[in-house]
Amino acid sequence: MTTRHSHIEILGDLDDRYDEILTPEALHFLTRLHDTFAGRRHDRLSARMHERKAIDNGRDLRFLDSTTAIREEPTWRVAGPGPGLEDRRVEITGPTDRKMAINALNSGAKVWLADLEDATSPTWQNIIGGQLSLFDAIRRQIDFTSPDGKEYRLGETTPTIVMRPRGWHLVEKHLRYVDSADIASPASASLVDFGLYFFLNATELIERGAGPYFYLPKLENHLEARLWDDIFTFSENALGIEHGTIRATVLIETIPAAFEMEEILYELRDHCAGLNAGRWDYIFSIIKNFRSRGSNFVLPDRAKITMTVPFMRAYTELLVATCHKRGAHAIGGMSAFIPNRRDPEVTARALEQVHADKKREAGDGFDGTWVAHPDLVTTAREEFDAVLGEAPNQVERLRDDVHVTASELLDLRIDGSVTNAGVSANVSIAVRYLESWLRGVGAAAIDNLMEDAATAEISRSQLWQWIHRDVTTEEGNRVTRAYVESLLDSLLKDVPRAEGNRFDDAAAVFREVTLRDDFPTFLTISAYSRYLVDGAEAADVAA
Repeated sequence: MTTRHSHIEILGDLDDRYDEILTPEALHFLTRLHDTFAGRRHDRLSARMHERKAIDNGRDLRFLDSTTAIREEPTWRVAGPGPGLEDRRVEITGPTDRKMAINALNSGAKVWLADLEDATSPTWQNIIGGQLSLFDAIRRQIDFTSPDGKEYRLGETTPTIVMRPRGWHLVEKHLRYVDSADIASPASASLVDFGLYFFLNATELIERGAGPYFYLPKLENHLEARLWDDIFTFSENALGIEHGTIRATVLIETIPAAFEMEEILYELRDHCAGLNAGRWDYIFSIIKNFRSRGSNFVLPDRAKITMTVPFMRAYTELLVATCHKRGAHAIGGMSAFIPNRRDPEVTARALEQVHADKKREAGDGFDGTWVAHPDLVTTAREEFDAVLGEAPNQVERLRDDVHVTASELLDLRIDGSVTNAGVSANVSIAVRYLESWLRGVGAAAIDNLMEDAATAEISRSQLWQWIHRDVTTEEGNRVTRAYVESLLDSLLKDVPRAEGNRFDDAAAVFREVTLRDDFPTFLTISAYSRYLVDGAEAADVAA
């Protein structure tokens, strides 16, 4: 009898230097990760669906009775920052293509969030090319020459790198996991992104005085955090690295996770550096989870959902208080406003908005914040310098004045309405972002705002909800499928089209995720299978 062994198969093309990333040893490590954790990943995704159904059926979220002892025990603390993470006052976020990587590393920020998730369109070239960019950046051997001859090289001082893998709900269809029973399935995108980066770079990062650091996206509860913590311990043991070397910062960007912040910190306490207020996905999560719960859960135009509305204030105040209680960093979110070097007026407005946003965060007790453009690093740093001075953070500032209730986290009252302009903007943003994403560009400047998958999710989910809740705009137009279709038709007729554009495909995806009766949980899942993977089968989990 032949003994079968589990393994990872490469289905994608092998371009130049891909063999430096997809080494036999790295693939063996990915196989071990899947052998050990793929089943638990499926269990957690199944639990997500049950939780979402319960909310849809009317169950309100609450702080867990079963974990009261963890919240009430005053003595435990998280590991805190690893080397190079003590001062995180400005973090720049962005994709990992070579040009963007070098720009981020030369930005003057304290941290570069190297994003393989919402700011990256997950083409095979982007995923493995991004790993190559990171491999070279860590070893200071990265450079780039643009088609017009402009050269990009690293400066002397660069930020600490924190890599964000894709979320649990996503798969990597260019790699196939075949288990010992010869059952094949797409590889987990989370395990692929984490596993390759960790295996190839952890030792090098440690030798250079930093470490393998990660942002964890889309978590919904403490059991998902426990899964990541077990993966970290397994991986440290596999490479003979001291326990606790890995540091993770968790994005609190789903409404269920907001009710379990303390438990998430507890589960990851040996590996945890902090939490981040992932504002855009958080808004999307609220719309998604409460989309069918009635008029009290209908939000107005996206532009009216600011960081000062009640539910966003409650969420961010709770995050800072929770982090500092446990010795963790609280990192603020990304303002969508970006400068335009060709338009001084746009730039002035963007700087004004970002100054106000970062001043509020620093004053609230955040230890750092995100920006999405190098020209905003100075603006954000000025506001945090004014509060922090020479101190690396303000973790010692306990927010004992904060007492957030479950009802306050769900207080969706906002002074605003749905307008014709808001409906039109959502159609435009969603379609134009999808068109960019289908071309392989996952972070797109649209109407002087930085849009990524999270902001596009807000746009399409609001439209779905407005249609199904029979919303009428301030001007008297009912938001119907026909109305949205008419706006889509006008956009497709008027939008400038460059050679190789993907607007027709983007419109098809938009219709599927916005105008159908059912609500796809993420807009990119089917689009990935249909357009970014040749001959791909349907997504293996309807996460």
